[in-house]
Amino acid sequence: MTIRHFTALLSMLTVTAASAESYNIDPRHTFPVFEVSHYGFSLQRGRFNKLAGKLELDPGAKKGSVDISIDMASVDMGFEDWNKQMRGERFFQTDKFPQARFVARDFAFDAAQPGPVNGELTLLGVTRPVQLKVSQWRCAKHPILPRQLCGADLETTIKRSDFGINALLPGVGDDVRISIPVEAIKDS
Repeated sequence: MTIRHFTALLSMLTVTAASAESYNIDPRHTFPVFEVSHYGFSLQRGRFNKLAGKLELDPGAKKGSVDISIDMASVDMGFEDWNKQMRGERFFQTDKFPQARFVARDFAFDAAQPGPVNGELTLLGVTRPVQLKVSQWRCAKHPILPRQLCGADLETTIKRSDFGINALLPGVGDDVRISIPVEAIKDS
């Protein structure tokens, strides 16, 4: 590679990096909610109250990436005794696996709607591909803050047994539906 080729390549990389916009996930408006069948009688729901992450959008290339970590000990089933059970050995094992992580390195979007976001979910040390369906996608000026805000509703279904969570199967369902309202504020 000649100096001229290297300089041209470096300038292209600089332009690409400069066009990417970085957003911080807003934890006050982002929380994964899950639901699972309880012996066929009802759908039991829970949520995670603490998470952090980054969203990168490149409007020119219409590409994006996301990296979100969930504090598994923040599981909230509505009752502290359920929360303790969910943190324990039979379910999330939060002492051994304090975080779950979703990473999507390259997803496509346009102004109207991004396509599905394909990424990897790591839960209890097991990483599996997961596809998030996207609805309600919107980026605009924040109505209160002087910055850009992007938001969406995300949804997927996973099999908990794929991640080694086998307690109370089949009575407590294997299919876990996950819904995530998400908002991200552009770095200033």
